[in-house]
Amino acid sequence: MKSGDDFELFHYKDEPPLDIGFHNHDFYEIYFFISGKVTYIVEGKSYNPKPGDIFLINNREVHKPVMEYGCVYERIVIWVDPAFIKRNSTEGTNLSSCFDSTLKNKQNLLRPSANMQALIRSTVSRLEQVCTDSFENSGFGSNGSFGNSGGFGSDILGNVYLIELLTYLNMIYFDSYKESIQDDIIVNRKISDIIHYINNNLAEPLSLDTLSKRFYISKYHLFREFKKCTGYTPHEYALHKRLIHSREQLKEGNRITDICQSCGFGDYSNFYRSFIKVYGMTPKEFQQSLR
Repeated sequence: MKSGDDFELFHYKDEPPLDIGFHNHDFYEIYFFISGKVTYIVEGKSYNPKPGDIFLINNREVHKPVMEYGCVYERIVIWVDPAFIKRNSTEGTNLSSCFDSTLKNKQNLLRPSANMQALIRSTVSRLEQVCTDSFENSGFGSNGSFGNSGGFGSDILGNVYLIELLTYLNMIYFDSYKESIQDDIIVNRKISDIIHYINNNLAEPLSLDTLSKRFYISKYHLFREFKKCTGYTPHEYALHKRLIHSREQLKEGNRITDICQSCGFGDYSNFYRSFIKVYGMTPKEFQQSLR
């Protein structure tokens, strides 16, 4: 069901197998795990969620779920435009905080207390009901959007409930119920350190030789373990992150020549070829399309 340009809400219920590859989105993702046997991989960390757990994933993080056979896989997913969150933040309350953390040991999994889980469940239920009513009354099929078709005030209610939800998620994030989830996180510390280094040094040389020397690990072992944890080779991962970063800078209106250097492409022709291969248009065309 669709709520308009600012956010979308989906309630999925599937029976594996589902083969979903590593990916990232233009938007922020809020993922509510309801049931199933799933391993959720985000930036090389593997999480084993329990019913009621929540994942927060920003638009630069690569992730994928891995489902096991024999269990119904149910979840609610909300995609939110970062611009919506920014517009509804205040000087004292940055609703993007729970998504934007770049801490080395960042964890994407939230496990709310019983009281907070009840508040979250109530808010999501109200938000889902508004989306459902709007969808059923819109007459636009799967592309229906909020408006008076969902009943008086449905557009306002949808935004209000989402802002309420984002506020609760940030409260949980800052209260940080991390002590109860450590046993459900599998992480290769060496690869995690390398991922963190890549993400924070995209303008620097990131060849397999460079990384293996810096982190005192053989090229063969680095290549194998990195691929196992992330689904990418180190080169593929660095290129993917450079393209994600370049696209965000293009959205901000930065000069293409400056973006090429700050993202570590070295020369424009390399940037041009890589960008058009992934996004189907040149960097200039992408920037023009935003206008």
